[in-house]
Amino acid sequence: MDDFNDIRAFNDQDVAGALEELSQEPIFLALVNAAFPGAKFEDLLKKANTIEDVQSNFVINYLSRMLKNSSDGLSFSGLDNIDANQAHFYISNHRDIILDSALLNYILNTNGYDTTEIAIGDNLLIYPWIKTLVRLNKSFIVKRNLPIKQMMVESAKLSKYIRHTLLEKNNSIWIAQREGRAKDSDDRTSGALLKMLNMGGEFSFSECLGSMNITPLSIAYEYDPCDYLKAREFLLKKLDPEHKKSANDDLLNMRTGIEGYKGRIHFHIAAPISKELVKLEALKTKNEQVTAASELIDKQIHLNYKFFPCNFIAHEMLHPESDFSEYYKEEDKQVFESYLEKQMNRIPEKEGNEDYLRTMMLTMYANPLINHIVAHNELKKHL
Repeated sequence: MDDFNDIRAFNDQDVAGALEELSQEPIFLALVNAAFPGAKFEDLLKKANTIEDVQSNFVINYLSRMLKNSSDGLSFSGLDNIDANQAHFYISNHRDIILDSALLNYILNTNGYDTTEIAIGDNLLIYPWIKTLVRLNKSFIVKRNLPIKQMMVESAKLSKYIRHTLLEKNNSIWIAQREGRAKDSDDRTSGALLKMLNMGGEFSFSECLGSMNITPLSIAYEYDPCDYLKAREFLLKKLDPEHKKSANDDLLNMRTGIEGYKGRIHFHIAAPISKELVKLEALKTKNEQVTAASELIDKQIHLNYKFFPCNFIAHEMLHPESDFSEYYKEEDKQVFESYLEKQMNRIPEKEGNEDYLRTMMLTMYANPLINHIVAHNELKKHL
């Protein structure tokens, strides 16, 4: 494990030192006070001797209250597709910076399963204490924005760490299907991610992926609290192609995602696709195998996505020729239109850009349904 010291998730031996480091951080202590009103950090420390203690006593506790305050409930399906004694490599669509992986672990923990290790990009580790905190919550670091040669070295190390965690530690992992969130909700698995998984290995591409117990995960939020921030980012890039998010923008997205209203939330865990991935060996080139593997994961994510009235309504508003009226009530449409207006009013640059912003917001809610329809039609062709 020494080879991975700079990226690995913390283990039980690291807990005491990590908590001592965090106890010296005023911003972290303020967050603890907000999350656990009236509690003394010294008393909380007594409940945390292991990583499991940290997750069960603090993270799961906080998420439970967060769900009550900012959602209409979390549901899930597909637990019968996983084996509690085997590590799973969850690859999912990516909506929320923090909650996608956190809520998967909430579901696993509260149903008696071990939690996953979490891949997190170092661009989000804005302060040193954030890096300490996420590693304490079973996160490992994905290094980004490096020179090409260094990136190759770090990608090979990351690949080996993922295989070590899955196959030797027998610990599950969650990773997003692509770098960054799909801000338009057009969920596609990155070929670069899949190629990274095979770096530094002695197996062929299909054998490597087939050995990882890849388990596609579909994540659906009825409402995305960050939708207006995503629409604004599209607009700012349209106005200035050189526009880049700042560290403060990332912090705002993280906070908004956690605190903002999400409506209903649903996670579906698909059956592992190892057998299908091994069969890709029959394809002639690695690029063909990578494309096919991406499409296999995407198909499961698209087919198993849970839809809410807003998805059908958004599709109709973008494509008036479509008719999904059987899936929603008239009052649902009124609620969604009111919600859109409220979110758009939060964008400072709204004036003069209403049509563009509205289209982008609707696209975010319609794209998962569009992808589902395409995947469903493709499935019917092969039946």
